Amino acid sequence: MDLRFGDSEPTDEERAAVDSLLGPPESSWAGAARDGTDPADLRWARGGREARDRRDLLLPGLHAVNDRVGWISGGALDYLCRRLTVPPAEAYGVATFYAMFSVRPRPATVLHLCTDLACAAAGAGDLCAAVERRLGPGSGVRVERGPCLGLCERAPAALAVRAGRSELRATAVCAPATPDTAVHAATAPESAPAEPPPAAAVPQTGEPTLTLLGRIGTADPTSLDDYRAHGGYTALRRAFELGPAGVIREVTDAGLVGRGGAAFPTGRKWQATAAQPDHPHYLVCNADESEPGTFKDRVLMEGDPYALVEAMTIAAYATGAHKGYLYLRGEYPRALARLTHAITQARTRGLLGDDVLGQGYAFDIEIRRGAGAYICGEETALFNSIEGYRGEPRSKPPFPVEKGLFGKPTVENNVETLVNVLPILTMGAPAYAAIGTRTSTGPKLYCVSGSVDRPGVYELPFGAALGELLMLAGVRKGLRAVLLGGAAGGFVRPDELDIPLTFEGTREAGTTLGSGVVMAFDDTVPLPRLLLRVAEFFRDESCGQCVPCRVGTVRQEEALRRIVERTGPAAADDIALLREVGRAMRDASICGLGQTAWNAVESAIDRLGAYE
Repeated sequence: MDLRFGDSEPTDEERAAVDSLLGPPESSWAGAARDGTDPADLRWARGGREARDRRDLLLPGLHAVNDRVGWISGGALDYLCRRLTVPPAEAYGVATFYAMFSVRPRPATVLHLCTDLACAAAGAGDLCAAVERRLGPGSGVRVERGPCLGLCERAPAALAVRAGRSELRATAVCAPATPDTAVHAATAPESAPAEPPPAAAVPQTGEPTLTLLGRIGTADPTSLDDYRAHGGYTALRRAFELGPAGVIREVTDAGLVGRGGAAFPTGRKWQATAAQPDHPHYLVCNADESEPGTFKDRVLMEGDPYALVEAMTIAAYATGAHKGYLYLRGEYPRALARLTHAITQARTRGLLGDDVLGQGYAFDIEIRRGAGAYICGEETALFNSIEGYRGEPRSKPPFPVEKGLFGKPTVENNVETLVNVLPILTMGAPAYAAIGTRTSTGPKLYCVSGSVDRPGVYELPFGAALGELLMLAGVRKGLRAVLLGGAAGGFVRPDELDIPLTFEGTREAGTTLGSGVVMAFDDTVPLPRLLLRVAEFFRDESCGQCVPCRVGTVRQEEALRRIVERTGPAAADDIALLREVGRAMRDASICGLGQTAWNAVESAIDRLGAYE
């Protein structure tokens, strides 16, 4: 392998950042100074095989440098590559894949301003322009317009990140943001106002009917004792009573399906993984919710982190996994802090580690931070990201239950899916299956934002009507359209609010439930501009691996931009082109990003007459 290292040297800060993760280098081949004290250094390399086995530490290493310095220089990248025996060209491809990293010099402080759908409808354009005027060159702050920050219930949103040593590093979430509060967060993130509690995002807080959201606002999310006082770890104890096969049977009988949008039966996935003879097995929690309009997993992780830790332990026990990875959005600093604390406390109290609850079962969880890539929500792209490669989807088969993370059998679920396992075990499969409908069982979380008076996360049983949900959220007058499923979903008209919120009900209505996004838009929102933003989002987030998506998302954006600029009969040719490009992406793209990139635009044209 020709690694082709350059001549750039890391600074002391960059070297210290990498060494804080990997420990000091053992030889000059791994980046230590070649001072001649060890003659063997001049004759042979040591530790290459072991270093290559640590390729999965590439993403944490990039985070370490970015957190310390604010960007990743050629010298830092070379040093990290020497430590891990990774070709610099490959590491450069990984570093440039993620929106939160930069390989060009930039200030230590970066202010991310969301320009996606909910924020755009709430005036993000004016906010960005005002902030950019005040934080121009010389301010020491880099202002970056970017995709959804997962704060749609408090739009418009901003996130300030200041790099530095641990005592200087700071993040500040600012939502709803004004020019004054955003500038303050960027210039003094350590003194920015505290975020509202997670319960502020749950308008139903305190209602006795809540199942998944019941502890948010009533139990202290930082206290393991309080979690246990509110029923925590009852489900794990029952899981040990049932045994792995019994847990899978309960989940199967309950009818639980994935809550990320694909709606694949969870019990079947767990059974297929558990039955694989190849070991080790892995569990991966997909907490990288990046769909514009989605924030339910963030609220669960911030408001009830121990529930996710317990649910991951149950899933791992059922599928024979002893190691779990929690892949967390890089834009969720409070969720990172809450989960890090929860995992540490669970480990200290014997709820994670070599002997969970004294049952002789070993399991532990490692958090891996994403760095701003929507495509990593796709399970195989997520595996590549953890392994230290670009987050590009893999062709299937083989499926993850056979060859997933590190080529081993892997079960992957998102946060909401896993948290549903707790009530299944505490109330029993029949009682859980009695909630909702025959084919869509249990409660469902919905992320409601846009033109409503009470945005937030709502919990309703499957089968409730769309209009019922919007009435709870206080939909405003002049409703123009409702987007279901986020940017990859579809629009419905105001006269279609009787659609039942189930996977089969939305499918029969010609739309999708997706991950539970419900975004309302009134007649003050310019729909063509909104659709253009959808196209920009998919163009930015395409990984570029396959031609239909790489080229199609660009052509879709170009056509929509032309339509916005010259509305009228002249747009007919571009609409015909959009349909042709959309069909090609849907039929030939490797993964769901390209296959759904045309959905929202198509529904706006056909159901809303967006360009008439």
